[in-house]
Amino acid sequence: MDILFYIAAGAAVGLAIGLTGVGGGSLMTPLLIMFGFPYNVAIGTDLLYAAITKAGGMASHAKRKTVEWRVVGFLAAGSLPTSIVTALFLNSVFTDSSEYQSILTRSLGVMLVLTAGVILLNGRLRQSSANSPSSAGQFIRRHNDAVVFFAGAFLGIFVTLSSVGAGAFCAAILMVLYPRLPALHIIGTDISHAVPLTLIAGLGHYFLLGNVDFMLLGCLLIGSLPAIHLGTALASRIPGNLLQTAIAAVLLGMGIKFAAF
Repeated sequence: MDILFYIAAGAAVGLAIGLTGVGGGSLMTPLLIMFGFPYNVAIGTDLLYAAITKAGGMASHAKRKTVEWRVVGFLAAGSLPTSIVTALFLNSVFTDSSEYQSILTRSLGVMLVLTAGVILLNGRLRQSSANSPSSAGQFIRRHNDAVVFFAGAFLGIFVTLSSVGAGAFCAAILMVLYPRLPALHIIGTDISHAVPLTLIAGLGHYFLLGNVDFMLLGCLLIGSLPAIHLGTALASRIPGNLLQTAIAAVLLGMGIKFAAF
């Protein structure tokens, strides 16, 4: 029965991803924690889940030439080393996962709140970036490469600690830095960076910390992969903005709860 339950959970999250583009770590990790999985196992397993589920999207965007590979390179140059260093830090400083649970919990809460905010303010972020760039915004855009690198470094740390942020939060950063970049290119670039980041972070959790449950991972994938395609097919018939707002409200509530843990 547990296996069927995990498959159903994977299908529910996959459907949400297909319908709204929101999901992955922001939904899966809290859901696994609600099922009673330890925080560290939920985060480690979800990172590999994200890498596998997004790999197909990366290949599709690469084929359509909607990936800004130079931007991906600067993001990865910041994120991949800090992800590895974060996993090494947890492994060397703490002897047991219970000792760093509070770090994971608060990181998860902060990233859920940030992700919820990004989803709720998505339209305003894009509009304000494109129409009324401030002097600070202009300065940031003149130094895009450095900002992208440091944004990647931030993501490397907090995605490794929480499994959240490689999707909606990274996309928001790209929207602010590249307001004239087509939305499809933002998505393609975001996904193409998320795959190596979540893969490296997930492997760090597995090899260094032992935080991956492969039986659980398999069940989630069995449910989610077909559900993502179903959700994508149904997306045009369902008001995605309404669903995104509802999901953001849930994430905000969970984020506040975890951050105050």
